Amino acid sequence: MEIKKHIPNILTLFNLLSGCIAIIFSFEDIILTSYFVGIAVIFDFLDGFTARLLNAKSNIGKDLDSLADVVSFGVVPGIILYRLIELSVMNDNYEGYLLTFIPFIAFLVPLFSALRLAKFNNDERQTEIFIGLPTPANAILIASFPLILIQNSTLAGINLESYHFLFQNIFFLVFITLFLSYLLIAELPLLSLKFKTFNWKDNIIKYIFLGISLIALILFYYSAIPIIIILYILISLFSRKSYFEHRKS
Repeated sequence: MEIKKHIPNILTLFNLLSGCIAIIFSFEDIILTSYFVGIAVIFDFLDGFTARLLNAKSNIGKDLDSLADVVSFGVVPGIILYRLIELSVMNDNYEGYLLTFIPFIAFLVPLFSALRLAKFNNDERQTEIFIGLPTPANAILIASFPLILIQNSTLAGINLESYHFLFQNIFFLVFITLFLSYLLIAELPLLSLKFKTFNWKDNIIKYIFLGISLIALILFYYSAIPIIIILYILISLFSRKSYFEHRKS
């Protein structure tokens, strides 16, 4: 009986391990780094799902989850952005003393991710909804950038060369770093994708979102991920359920 209480925490530690491995790979292969962010997301989902399934929630589990998330969904995305900004500076042959420090702007993401997680742990409003962009969603979005750069086209036959320009442009990368850092702590009510039951009526918005996301991934592969995150924010903003739950808080 006691063993089952530790299963969610073990899964959380695998999330943290995935983040640590992602950091090691970031020095040589940023693509593998992105894949390990995806693996960390799977473990992050499984630990919460298992905790609810086994009724094994605990304060230690909650704190451990946040500590793991700071690494996997804070530090790692920051490193990915750092590498991308660094490469954009080198490829465009920018010169100047100040440009040496520009890639370090990327580490605003780990800082604001840590702040977002600390707020989440102490914000009673965030039991049914999220306030601000969840760190896993932010990490998935940032991890998709290197993967989009190695994708030439989609199943729909769309050429992605012009799309690649965005993720190699220093101005876009700095802007997206600042914008995502803000979204992490913004007073923005967003839909939670946690399922208390699998009843269609209670989860219709979630099922529609997941269905559209799956179709988008099949058609556009990695390039669908930024679109999915934008769709997630828009659906949340126009969701009556999220709005009224936020108002009641």
